[in-house]
Amino acid sequence: MNAAYLLLEDGSRFDGEWAGAAAETLGEVVFNTSMSGYQEAVTDPSYAGQIIVFTYPLIGNYGVAASHMESDRVHARAVIMREGVDREDAPLAEGGWLTWLVDCGVPALTGVDTRALVRHIRDKGAMRGGVFGAGTAEAEALERVASEPPMSGRDLARDVTPAEPVVLEGDGPRVVGIDTGIKHSIVRNLGARGVHLELHPCTATADDLLGRKPDAVFLANGPGDPAALDYVVEAVRGVVGKVPVWGICLGHQLLCRAVSLETFKLPFGHRGANHPVKDLETGRIEITSQNHGFAVLGPGGERTIASDEPVRWETDFGVAELQQLNLYDRTVEGLVLRDVPASAVQYHPEAGPGPHDATHLFDRFLERLVAA
Repeated sequence: MNAAYLLLEDGSRFDGEWAGAAAETLGEVVFNTSMSGYQEAVTDPSYAGQIIVFTYPLIGNYGVAASHMESDRVHARAVIMREGVDREDAPLAEGGWLTWLVDCGVPALTGVDTRALVRHIRDKGAMRGGVFGAGTAEAEALERVASEPPMSGRDLARDVTPAEPVVLEGDGPRVVGIDTGIKHSIVRNLGARGVHLELHPCTATADDLLGRKPDAVFLANGPGDPAALDYVVEAVRGVVGKVPVWGICLGHQLLCRAVSLETFKLPFGHRGANHPVKDLETGRIEITSQNHGFAVLGPGGERTIASDEPVRWETDFGVAELQQLNLYDRTVEGLVLRDVPASAVQYHPEAGPGPHDATHLFDRFLERLVAA
Protein backbone atom coordinates (compact mmCIF):
# COMPACT_ATOMS: atom_id res chain seq x y z
CA MET A 1 0.00 0.00 0.00
CA ASN A 2 3.00 2.33 0.52
CA ALA A 3 4.55 1.72 -2.89
CA ALA A 4 4.94 4.81 -5.07
CA TYR A 5 7.12 6.08 -7.90
CA LEU A 6 8.57 9.13 -9.59
CA LEU A 7 7.99 9.35 -13.34
CA LEU A 8 9.96 11.77 -15.52
CA GLU A 9 8.68 13.28 -18.75
CA ASP A 10 11.07 11.09 -20.78
CA GLY A 11 9.40 7.99 -19.33
CA SER A 12 12.10 7.13 -16.80
CA ARG A 13 10.65 5.60 -13.64
CA PHE A 14 12.17 5.48 -10.15
CA ASP A 15 10.38 3.43 -7.50
CA GLY A 16 10.14 4.07 -3.78
CA GLU A 17 7.65 4.32 -0.92
CA TRP A 18 5.53 7.11 0.48
CA ALA A 19 7.26 8.89 3.35
CA GLY A 20 5.42 12.21 3.57
CA ALA A 21 1.84 12.86 2.55
CA ALA A 22 0.61 10.16 0.16
CA ALA A 23 -0.53 12.67 -2.45
CA GLU A 24 0.26 12.73 -6.15
CA THR A 25 1.78 15.90 -7.56
CA LEU A 26 3.71 17.34 -10.52
CA GLY A 27 6.67 19.69 -10.91
CA GLU A 28 10.12 20.26 -12.36
CA VAL A 29 12.48 17.63 -10.92
CA VAL A 30 15.76 19.12 -9.66
CA PHE A 31 18.46 17.97 -7.26
CA ASN A 32 20.15 19.54 -4.25
CA THR A 33 23.62 18.37 -3.15
CA SER A 34 23.58 19.85 0.38
CA MET A 35 24.21 17.51 3.31
CA SER A 36 21.99 19.59 5.61
CA GLY A 37 19.43 22.38 5.36
CA TYR A 38 16.60 20.19 4.10
CA GLN A 39 13.93 22.19 5.95
CA GLU A 40 15.41 25.46 4.73
CA ALA A 41 15.34 24.10 1.17
CA VAL A 42 11.70 23.02 1.05
CA THR A 43 10.53 26.30 2.64
CA ASP A 44 12.60 28.46 0.27
CA PRO A 45 10.10 30.14 -2.12
CA SER A 46 12.64 29.68 -4.93
CA TYR A 47 11.62 25.98 -5.01
CA ALA A 48 8.01 26.77 -5.90
CA GLY A 49 6.85 24.46 -8.68
CA GLN A 50 9.71 21.99 -8.15
CA ILE A 51 10.24 18.47 -6.84
CA ILE A 52 13.49 18.28 -4.87
CA VAL A 53 15.77 15.26 -5.04
CA PHE A 54 18.28 15.24 -2.17
CA THR A 55 21.59 13.61 -3.09
CA TYR A 56 22.72 13.09 0.52
CA PRO A 57 21.54 9.58 1.44
CA LEU A 58 20.05 10.35 4.89
CA ILE A 59 17.59 13.22 5.16
CA GLY A 60 15.95 14.13 8.47
CA ASN A 61 18.81 13.30 10.85
CA TYR A 62 18.33 16.34 13.08
CA GLY A 63 14.58 16.79 12.83
CA VAL A 64 12.84 20.09 12.21
CA ALA A 65 12.49 23.36 14.11
CA ALA A 66 10.69 26.65 13.62
CA SER A 67 14.00 28.52 13.44
CA HIS A 68 14.90 26.62 10.25
CA MET A 69 11.99 28.02 8.25
CA GLU A 70 12.86 30.26 5.30
CA SER A 71 9.24 31.33 4.78
CA ASP A 72 5.85 30.70 6.33
CA ARG A 73 5.21 27.42 4.49
CA VAL A 74 6.63 24.67 2.27
CA HIS A 75 6.98 25.73 -1.36
CA ALA A 76 8.52 22.60 -2.89
CA ARG A 77 5.95 20.35 -4.56
CA ALA A 78 7.50 17.10 -3.27
CA VAL A 79 10.66 15.55 -1.81
CA ILE A 80 12.61 12.52 -3.09
CA MET A 81 15.11 10.75 -0.78
CA ARG A 82 17.28 7.66 -0.59
CA GLU A 83 16.36 7.26 3.06
CA GLY A 84 14.06 9.58 4.97
CA VAL A 85 14.62 9.74 8.75
CA ASP A 86 11.97 10.77 11.29
CA ARG A 87 14.17 11.61 14.28
CA GLU A 88 12.48 13.68 16.96
CA ASP A 89 15.10 13.28 19.71
CA ALA A 90 17.95 15.15 18.02
CA PRO A 91 19.33 18.18 19.87
CA LEU A 92 17.15 21.27 19.22
CA ALA A 93 14.62 19.24 17.24
CA GLU A 94 10.99 20.25 17.70
CA GLY A 95 9.62 17.38 15.66
CA GLY A 96 10.43 14.65 13.16
CA TRP A 97 11.08 15.49 9.50
CA LEU A 98 8.73 12.91 7.98
CA THR A 99 5.96 13.63 10.48
CA TRP A 100 6.32 17.32 9.67
CA LEU A 101 6.05 16.65 5.93
CA VAL A 102 2.83 14.72 6.55
CA ASP A 103 1.47 17.53 8.73
CA CYS A 104 2.32 20.04 5.99
CA GLY A 105 0.66 17.87 3.33
CA VAL A 106 3.90 17.55 1.37
CA PRO A 107 4.36 14.37 -0.72
CA ALA A 108 7.66 12.56 -0.24
CA LEU A 109 9.26 9.33 -1.43
CA THR A 110 11.92 7.29 0.36
CA GLY A 111 13.85 4.25 -0.85
CA VAL A 112 14.52 5.81 -4.25
CA ASP A 113 17.83 5.18 -6.04
CA THR A 114 18.70 8.87 -5.92
CA ARG A 115 22.19 8.29 -7.27
CA ALA A 116 20.82 6.84 -10.51
CA LEU A 117 18.14 9.54 -10.62
CA VAL A 118 20.60 12.40 -10.21
CA ARG A 119 22.99 10.96 -12.80
CA HIS A 120 20.04 10.81 -15.19
CA ILE A 121 19.14 14.46 -14.56
CA ARG A 122 22.79 15.48 -14.97
CA ASP A 123 22.90 13.71 -18.33
CA LYS A 124 19.48 14.70 -19.64
CA GLY A 125 18.79 17.93 -17.76
CA ALA A 126 16.12 18.96 -15.26
CA MET A 127 12.70 17.99 -16.56
CA ARG A 128 9.08 17.72 -15.58
CA GLY A 129 7.97 14.79 -13.48
CA GLY A 130 5.45 13.60 -10.95
CA VAL A 131 5.08 11.36 -7.91
CA PHE A 132 2.33 8.74 -8.11
CA GLY A 133 0.96 5.86 -6.09
CA ALA A 134 1.74 2.39 -7.38
CA GLY A 135 -1.89 2.00 -8.45
CA THR A 136 -1.64 4.82 -10.99
CA ALA A 137 -0.89 3.46 -14.47
CA GLU A 138 2.27 4.80 -16.10
CA ALA A 139 0.42 5.84 -19.25
CA GLU A 140 -1.98 7.98 -17.22
CA ALA A 141 0.90 9.37 -15.12
CA LEU A 142 2.87 10.32 -18.24
CA GLU A 143 -0.11 12.20 -19.66
CA ARG A 144 -0.39 14.16 -16.43
CA VAL A 145 3.33 14.96 -16.44
CA ALA A 146 3.05 16.21 -20.02
CA SER A 147 0.28 18.59 -18.93
CA GLU A 148 2.57 20.34 -16.42
CA PRO A 149 3.91 23.64 -17.88
CA PRO A 150 7.71 23.67 -18.36
CA MET A 151 9.75 25.97 -16.13
CA SER A 152 10.91 28.08 -19.07
CA GLY A 153 8.45 30.92 -19.51
CA ARG A 154 6.79 30.49 -16.09
CA ASP A 155 5.96 33.40 -13.83
CA LEU A 156 5.90 31.96 -10.31
CA ALA A 157 6.73 35.21 -8.53
CA ARG A 158 3.02 36.08 -8.32
CA ASP A 159 2.44 32.83 -6.37
CA VAL A 160 4.91 33.72 -3.59
CA THR A 161 4.80 37.53 -3.37
CA PRO A 162 2.95 39.23 -0.47
CA ALA A 163 -0.47 40.72 -1.16
CA GLU A 164 0.42 43.95 0.63
CA PRO A 165 3.69 45.73 1.53
CA VAL A 166 5.46 44.55 4.68
CA VAL A 167 7.44 47.04 6.78
CA LEU A 168 10.24 45.91 9.12
CA GLU A 169 11.39 48.83 11.23
CA GLY A 170 15.05 49.75 11.58
CA ASP A 171 17.16 52.78 12.42
CA GLY A 172 19.42 52.47 9.39
CA PRO A 173 19.02 53.13 5.65
CA ARG A 174 15.57 52.78 4.11
CA VAL A 175 15.77 49.81 1.73
CA VAL A 176 12.72 49.09 -0.43
CA GLY A 177 12.57 45.55 -1.76
CA ILE A 178 10.66 43.85 -4.56
CA ASP A 179 9.54 40.64 -2.87
CA THR A 180 9.56 37.92 -5.50
CA GLY A 181 9.99 35.26 -2.81
CA ILE A 182 12.46 36.58 -0.23
CA LYS A 183 14.01 34.20 2.32
CA HIS A 184 13.76 34.87 6.04
CA SER A 185 17.55 34.67 6.34
CA ILE A 186 17.98 37.60 3.94
CA VAL A 187 15.56 39.62 6.05
CA ARG A 188 17.50 38.65 9.19
CA ASN A 189 20.83 39.70 7.69
CA LEU A 190 19.50 43.08 6.63
CA GLY A 191 17.75 43.56 9.96
CA ALA A 192 20.91 42.68 11.89
CA ARG A 193 22.60 45.59 10.13
CA GLY A 194 19.88 48.04 11.17
CA VAL A 195 18.20 48.34 7.78
CA HIS A 196 14.66 49.76 7.66
CA LEU A 197 13.22 47.26 5.19
CA GLU A 198 10.03 47.57 3.16
CA LEU A 199 8.99 44.57 1.09
CA HIS A 200 6.60 45.31 -1.77
CA PRO A 201 4.62 42.94 -4.00
CA CYS A 202 6.30 41.96 -7.25
CA THR A 203 3.70 44.01 -9.11
CA ALA A 204 5.00 47.28 -7.62
CA THR A 205 5.97 49.88 -10.23
CA ALA A 206 9.04 52.08 -10.29
CA ASP A 207 6.88 55.00 -9.16
CA ASP A 208 5.58 52.91 -6.23
CA LEU A 209 9.15 52.15 -5.14
CA LEU A 210 10.58 55.62 -5.66
CA GLY A 211 7.56 57.11 -3.92
CA ARG A 212 8.80 55.52 -0.71
CA LYS A 213 11.95 57.69 -0.96
CA PRO A 214 14.34 54.75 -0.56
CA ASP A 215 18.05 54.94 0.07
CA ALA A 216 18.32 51.78 -2.02
CA VAL A 217 16.23 49.16 -3.79
CA PHE A 218 16.76 45.45 -3.06
CA LEU A 219 15.85 42.69 -5.54
CA ALA A 220 15.04 39.38 -3.85
CA ASN A 221 15.42 35.75 -4.81
CA GLY A 222 12.44 33.79 -6.09
CA PRO A 223 11.16 31.05 -8.40
CA GLY A 224 10.52 30.75 -12.11
CA ASP A 225 11.97 32.16 -15.31
CA PRO A 226 13.27 35.75 -15.17
CA ALA A 227 12.36 36.14 -18.84
CA ALA A 228 8.69 35.77 -17.84
CA LEU A 229 8.86 38.75 -15.47
CA ASP A 230 8.91 41.67 -17.89
CA TYR A 231 6.69 43.73 -15.58
CA VAL A 232 9.25 43.37 -12.76
CA VAL A 233 12.11 44.11 -15.17
CA GLU A 234 10.31 47.30 -16.22
CA ALA A 235 10.04 48.39 -12.58
CA VAL A 236 13.73 47.67 -12.00
CA ARG A 237 14.66 49.57 -15.14
CA GLY A 238 12.78 52.55 -13.78
CA VAL A 239 14.85 52.73 -10.57
CA VAL A 240 18.35 51.92 -11.91
CA GLY A 241 20.42 55.09 -11.95
CA LYS A 242 18.05 56.87 -9.59
CA VAL A 243 18.92 54.99 -6.39
CA PRO A 244 21.45 52.23 -5.60
CA VAL A 245 20.23 48.73 -6.47
CA TRP A 246 21.40 45.34 -5.19
CA GLY A 247 20.01 41.91 -6.05
CA ILE A 248 20.41 38.27 -5.02
CA CYS A 249 19.71 35.20 -7.22
CA LEU A 250 16.53 35.97 -9.21
CA GLY A 251 17.18 39.60 -8.29
CA HIS A 252 20.56 39.32 -10.03
CA GLN A 253 18.89 38.03 -13.18
CA LEU A 254 16.21 40.74 -13.08
CA LEU A 255 18.78 43.52 -12.71
CA CYS A 256 20.75 42.11 -15.63
CA ARG A 257 17.67 41.92 -17.84
CA ALA A 258 16.73 45.47 -16.80
CA VAL A 259 20.03 46.81 -18.13
CA SER A 260 19.65 44.85 -21.43
CA LEU A 261 21.55 41.61 -20.68
CA GLU A 262 20.10 38.18 -21.44
CA THR A 263 19.48 35.04 -19.36
CA PHE A 264 19.33 31.35 -20.26
CA LYS A 265 18.24 28.10 -18.62
CA LEU A 266 20.99 25.94 -17.17
CA PRO A 267 20.86 22.21 -17.99
CA PHE A 268 20.32 21.12 -14.37
CA GLY A 269 20.96 24.28 -12.36
CA HIS A 270 23.08 25.02 -9.32
CA ARG A 271 21.54 23.79 -6.07
CA GLY A 272 23.84 23.00 -3.20
CA ALA A 273 26.04 24.34 -0.44
CA ASN A 274 29.58 23.92 -1.73
CA HIS A 275 29.91 25.91 -4.96
CA PRO A 276 33.28 27.70 -5.26
CA VAL A 277 32.98 31.26 -6.52
CA LYS A 278 35.89 33.58 -7.25
CA ASP A 279 35.44 37.20 -6.24
CA LEU A 280 37.40 39.04 -8.91
CA GLU A 281 37.53 42.22 -6.84
CA THR A 282 39.35 40.61 -3.89
CA GLY A 283 40.80 37.49 -5.53
CA ARG A 284 39.23 35.34 -2.81
CA ILE A 285 37.52 32.04 -3.51
CA GLU A 286 34.39 31.62 -1.42
CA ILE A 287 32.32 28.49 -0.79
CA THR A 288 28.73 29.46 -1.50
CA SER A 289 25.18 28.19 -1.24
CA GLN A 290 23.25 28.26 -4.49
CA ASN A 291 19.75 27.63 -5.78
CA HIS A 292 18.99 28.68 -9.34
CA GLY A 293 18.11 27.19 -12.71
CA PHE A 294 18.87 30.23 -14.89
CA ALA A 295 22.02 32.29 -15.46
CA VAL A 296 23.24 35.40 -17.29
CA LEU A 297 24.96 35.27 -20.67
CA GLY A 298 28.47 36.68 -21.11
CA PRO A 299 29.34 39.85 -23.09
CA GLY A 300 29.45 37.97 -26.39
CA GLY A 301 26.40 35.84 -25.70
CA GLU A 302 28.53 33.00 -24.35
CA ARG A 303 27.26 30.78 -21.55
CA THR A 304 30.64 30.46 -19.84
CA ILE A 305 33.54 32.83 -19.20
CA ALA A 306 36.91 31.43 -20.28
CA SER A 307 39.24 33.67 -18.25
CA ASP A 308 39.38 34.96 -14.68
CA GLU A 309 39.52 38.55 -15.92
CA PRO A 310 36.72 41.03 -15.08
CA VAL A 311 35.16 41.06 -18.54
CA ARG A 312 32.75 43.88 -19.38
CA TRP A 313 29.34 44.31 -20.97
CA GLU A 314 28.04 47.46 -22.62
CA THR A 315 24.54 48.04 -21.24
CA ASP A 316 21.80 50.65 -21.49
CA PHE A 317 23.16 52.10 -18.24
CA GLY A 318 26.86 52.09 -19.06
CA VAL A 319 29.51 49.49 -18.34
CA ALA A 320 28.81 46.33 -16.35
CA GLU A 321 31.81 44.40 -15.06
CA LEU A 322 32.03 40.74 -14.05
CA GLN A 323 32.69 40.55 -10.32
CA GLN A 324 32.04 36.90 -9.38
CA LEU A 325 32.70 33.73 -11.37
CA ASN A 326 31.55 30.15 -10.72
CA LEU A 327 34.59 27.85 -10.69
CA TYR A 328 32.55 24.69 -11.33
CA ASP A 329 31.19 25.63 -14.74
CA ARG A 330 32.51 29.21 -15.21
CA THR A 331 29.11 30.85 -15.41
CA VAL A 332 28.43 34.43 -14.34
CA GLU A 333 27.93 34.68 -10.56
CA GLY A 334 27.82 38.43 -10.08
CA LEU A 335 28.49 41.80 -11.65
CA VAL A 336 28.69 45.48 -10.82
CA LEU A 337 27.62 48.47 -12.92
CA ARG A 338 30.43 51.01 -13.10
CA ASP A 339 28.47 54.08 -14.23
CA VAL A 340 25.49 53.81 -11.88
CA PRO A 341 25.33 52.34 -8.33
CA ALA A 342 24.04 48.82 -8.92
CA SER A 343 25.34 45.27 -8.41
CA ALA A 344 24.05 41.75 -7.87
CA VAL A 345 25.14 38.20 -7.10
CA GLN A 346 23.70 34.94 -8.38
CA TYR A 347 24.38 32.91 -5.21
CA HIS A 348 23.02 33.25 -1.66
CA PRO A 349 25.36 35.18 0.68
CA GLU A 350 22.80 34.94 3.50
CA ALA A 351 22.90 31.13 3.63
CA GLY A 352 25.06 29.39 6.23
CA PRO A 353 25.98 26.05 4.66
CA GLY A 354 28.83 25.56 7.15
CA PRO A 355 31.14 28.28 5.92
CA HIS A 356 29.88 31.86 6.10
CA ASP A 357 32.26 33.08 3.42
CA ALA A 358 29.85 35.37 1.57
CA THR A 359 27.93 37.17 4.34
CA HIS A 360 30.33 40.10 4.00
CA LEU A 361 28.42 41.06 0.84
CA PHE A 362 25.70 42.55 3.03
CA ASP A 363 28.36 44.79 4.58
CA ARG A 364 29.71 45.63 1.14
CA PHE A 365 26.20 46.64 0.03
CA LEU A 366 25.73 48.98 2.98
CA GLU A 367 29.24 50.41 2.65
CA ARG A 368 28.58 51.26 -0.99
CA LEU A 369 25.20 52.68 0.00
CA VAL A 370 26.86 55.06 2.44
CA ALA A 371 29.51 55.96 -0.14
CA ALA A 372 26.84 56.75 -2.72
